[in-house]
Amino acid sequence: MNRILATAIVGLLAVPVYAEGDAEAGKKTFNKCKSCHQIATPDGEAIVKGGKTGPNLYGIAGRTAGTVEGFKYGDSIVAAGENGLVWDEATFVEYAQDPKTFLKTYLDDTGAKSKMTFKLKKGGEDVYAYIVSVSGE
Repeated sequence: MNRILATAIVGLLAVPVYAEGDAEAGKKTFNKCKSCHQIATPDGEAIVKGGKTGPNLYGIAGRTAGTVEGFKYGDSIVAAGENGLVWDEATFVEYAQDPKTFLKTYLDDTGAKSKMTFKLKKGGEDVYAYIVSVSGE
């Protein structure tokens, strides 16, 4: 019985990530993001060259917030990750629309802050789909 359960769990974890947005539209919209973010493979190969003010977005789907190795995050996003925030399409889109408000709500902390000041009012689903599509997920 334990093997069946373990196999089922592994099978669920291996399910590919699907995004509802339009990856092609997201590629264009990502131009707004690349002034601060890059998409680079774990071995450093740049998929989309961009700034390093924000963390590398490669493999963001399913990643705990505030955990890119070597990136200095603000306290609020680290706290959100420690409190269980894992990036999926819904959380990514909501965060990108208004990072500060998202963190205040998620952490139930009126003092929560975000280093990300840009607000992506529309097209977040597309950007997420694009990132997933180039991250090999």
